[in-house]
Amino acid sequence: MKGLKIIVLAKQVPDTRNVGKDAMKADGTVNRAALPAIFNPEDLNALEQALRLKDSNPGSTVTLLTMGPGRAAEIIREGLYRGADSGYLLTDRAFAGADTLATSYAISCAVRKIKDFDVIVAGRQAIDGDTAQVGPQVAEKIGIPQVTYAEEILETKKSSLVIKRRLENGVETVEAPLPCVITVNGSAPDCRPRNAKAVMKFKHARTATERQDAAEDYIDLGRAYLDIAEWSVNDIETDVEQLGLNGSPTKVKKIENVVFQAKEAKVINGDDSGIDELMKELISNHTLG
Repeated sequence: MKGLKIIVLAKQVPDTRNVGKDAMKADGTVNRAALPAIFNPEDLNALEQALRLKDSNPGSTVTLLTMGPGRAAEIIREGLYRGADSGYLLTDRAFAGADTLATSYAISCAVRKIKDFDVIVAGRQAIDGDTAQVGPQVAEKIGIPQVTYAEEILETKKSSLVIKRRLENGVETVEAPLPCVITVNGSAPDCRPRNAKAVMKFKHARTATERQDAAEDYIDLGRAYLDIAEWSVNDIETDVEQLGLNGSPTKVKKIENVVFQAKEAKVINGDDSGIDELMKELISNHTLG
């Protein structure tokens, strides 16, 4: 089979383990500047599946597509360090404040501009929303099949993929025609670590804006693979009214950081009698058995 052209949808997300009082703006959007930024965990699982497809199908390419502020280019560099070939950053104030509907619209417009692809792989959901909607919405807007809750891509056929899905009550194996969208569970294999040679190769990869904003002088090495494509709203064909806050019917009312605390504790002896008493208590109150 010829090489596959694979697009990975990835997102830079705020680290929700560190949500504080400044995590939300007055307009109901997340104050991303107040939180550390990380590679969305399930998007890393998706990247690994894409890289495995590339490994098993010689001639394949993996392209990352992300939407966010300028600093989200770091996500693309992380992908390049792990085996991806190129990336696109969608960044514009017009995209700001987008919910899943507006986000999937912008991404689907970018995918149409890329045009040539066989598979789109994405994490099941992002930890800053937990909606699991963007991947399926992109598939619907482009008009191609989708497979959700994927755990492993088992086989590549001439015009389809065989995929294992992890569902609530078991496992399902399905076959999806190409092109298609696949969203990947966190139960899928972890992404491979950075490759030292790739880090050396792509450590100077930058967007045009990053180069312009750099405080220090830089050398134009004249290598096209170090140019991270940066698209604004003017670079993709869109209806501006469907972007950002204007195109987002979902509004966040409040963000809370929930901390679980034990209301009571019981100290037991570490010997056999103490453990025996604990087991009897757990059985009597039906915690066990």
